[in-house]
Amino acid sequence: MVFVPIYLLVLIVMTNRYLAGLFFRALRGPAFDETRDQEVRSVAVVIPMFNEGAGIYRTVLSLLQQDYPADRLSVTVVDDCSTDDSCEWAERAARENPGRVRVIVNPHNMGKRKGIARAVRQTEAEIIVSVDSDVVVDRRAVRELVRRFVSEDIAAVGGRVNVSNPNENWLTRMQTIKYHFGFVYLKSLERSFRTVMCLSGCLTAYRRRVLIELEPILEGRSVLGVPIKYGEDRFLTRQIVKAGYRTLCTMEAKCWTVAPNTLSKYFSQQLRWRRSNFIDYLMGCTHVWRLHPCVALHYYTLFAIQLVYPIVIFEGLVLAQFWSLALSHLLLLAVLGALYAFEVRRLPDEEKVHPLWFLGMGIVMPVTYVVQNVLSFWTLDSGSWETRSHAATELKNLTSERRS
Repeated sequence: MVFVPIYLLVLIVMTNRYLAGLFFRALRGPAFDETRDQEVRSVAVVIPMFNEGAGIYRTVLSLLQQDYPADRLSVTVVDDCSTDDSCEWAERAARENPGRVRVIVNPHNMGKRKGIARAVRQTEAEIIVSVDSDVVVDRRAVRELVRRFVSEDIAAVGGRVNVSNPNENWLTRMQTIKYHFGFVYLKSLERSFRTVMCLSGCLTAYRRRVLIELEPILEGRSVLGVPIKYGEDRFLTRQIVKAGYRTLCTMEAKCWTVAPNTLSKYFSQQLRWRRSNFIDYLMGCTHVWRLHPCVALHYYTLFAIQLVYPIVIFEGLVLAQFWSLALSHLLLLAVLGALYAFEVRRLPDEEKVHPLWFLGMGIVMPVTYVVQNVLSFWTLDSGSWETRSHAATELKNLTSERRS
């Protein structure tokens, strides 16, 4: 009998994600993604970095090539005591572009959030654009972000993240389709009410005055008294919404990130995201009820599905219904894959993947929801950056420490 309320919960989540968002988007019409070409605002792009290697050089160059007045845009790289040659690559970009690029080296490992805050305090730019150190940014991204600040209550505008290595292997192909739905569909309902609850750290613009206003709250983030450095983008977005500001996301501001190409890297990334999801969904329960009922319902049901999904798998195993559940899951993935194929049919072959690769979610999703949900609760006090270069190693060390 546990399955009945769970199926109802799944139905609500799926409706909110794939149907309600489309309905409210059509209802709002042109206001859904309203733009306004105002005066050219001053923009400071901040790139927090830890062990990114040569990738940081490519990221900086993509930002220097923006379709935005050069005298109104600067780039600051904040190195959080990298142990590789990242700082050398960043300083090379600064030498080649004097006056437009600068490098700040933290005195000790401070984490992404505090690194950004340090750069924010050292600039007077009206808009702060936070960019992850592994992304390549589309030429019009900054302009498209700035155009969405159409009213003073809009505090943050996020962009769309695509996969830069879609056809590397089966795992990156699967993630390419996952990213498509994550941005095109899953945020539509929240976008309709200008209350996006998680703006990606890969590419998001903020009003500087709001970041300064919230700095005391952001500085004191911890779990069980231990300062933490994961899930900064979700935490920051939620605090902005809690303070009464609007948050938007536009598909016109694009960037490309490198998707994990091995299961160890992928599961390390997902572990970090699971921790962030649990902590911020839980903390958000105290104030999200004040938002529009549709947004609040969407938020609470997403949190609930994370908690009950492991129960579904466990009961399916106990009642010998696992394979029927797996088959229904695969059928749903196949339908979504067909939808993806229809929507990207006009894209060049190198930018899309075959829809059947999405069936891989039928393998990795139970692992991330069941095994990693439990492991995320067990390691909530982690304070690491967990970048691609050392996340898997830390996960292994953490597991060994817990066992001993």
